[in-house]
Amino acid sequence: MRALRQPTLDGPAAMELADVPVPAPGPGEVLIRVSAAGVNFADVMQTRGTYHGGPQAPYLAGFESAGEVVALGEGVGDVRLGQHVIGTGYAAFAEYAVLPAAGVAPVPAGWRDEQALGLVLNWATALAALRPLGRLAAGETVLVHAAAGAVGQAAVQMAKHYGAVVIATASAGKHDVVRALGADHVIDYRSEDVAARVAELTGGQGVDLVLESVGGETFTASLAAAKRVTGRVVVFGVAGGTVPVTNWDLNFKHHIHLIGLHIGVLIQHAPHIFGELMAELQELQAAGVYPPGEPTVHDLAEGPKVLAELESRATVGKQALRP
Repeated sequence: MRALRQPTLDGPAAMELADVPVPAPGPGEVLIRVSAAGVNFADVMQTRGTYHGGPQAPYLAGFESAGEVVALGEGVGDVRLGQHVIGTGYAAFAEYAVLPAAGVAPVPAGWRDEQALGLVLNWATALAALRPLGRLAAGETVLVHAAAGAVGQAAVQMAKHYGAVVIATASAGKHDVVRALGADHVIDYRSEDVAARVAELTGGQGVDLVLESVGGETFTASLAAAKRVTGRVVVFGVAGGTVPVTNWDLNFKHHIHLIGLHIGVLIQHAPHIFGELMAELQELQAAGVYPPGEPTVHDLAEGPKVLAELESRATVGKQALRP
């Protein structure tokens, strides 16, 4: 089968097409014929060796895919052959991929496979950050970084549905996209002081919740933008680099709630919460809040180019590869 292989940790440009054997599912796993594979910033980080616990080169790239189940591993009882599912596993940028059965979700009825990309990653991450971890309540104000990205777009739509005032950050060329999703205010993070602008918009109080996926200087701005004592910052990305926060900082400088989120860890250690997220997302689909996704789909061979564009923040919304 065709697959994308990362031979070195020198970034997306090193990624190459390869002909490799079709994998076989192990116990508790399913094999799918991939219709579409989702592209995520974690894929970029893995190509540079900066994703914690990521694969060592050489490796087959990608971890999010949707398609038809064509083989079942031992002990799989809740997934059936021929079913169309979305999930995460390994070597997703390929014609066939293996997924853990416990982490797959059915493609919603009437949706094409590529329209379900993001269900168990982007939308589940955004919902976890807003609700069970971020404890968002109606009338509160939420700051969503990278609001034109896949997680950011989902977060803006859901936050508005749950009655929040949404302040979003995005580059100037993406502001119309973010406003169309329902954002009340959009800040150009490249030309404006985010923390100062948030203070202006909130009368100096700060926001109740920050969805932090960027890192670096943006993370520092997020800490400053959160409301003192009751403000929450949920961290689920480090695209812009790391910033240390000490116990001294939390005691004397940043009087906030700092919360870490990784959807894979949540699935593994709090499967009941993941189940609740999936049920809530089904309700949001029925209510029209979570519509079928329309990712920008590229041929598998364009994977290196798509990852490079994602790394440079040149993309809008969900990106996908079709084998």
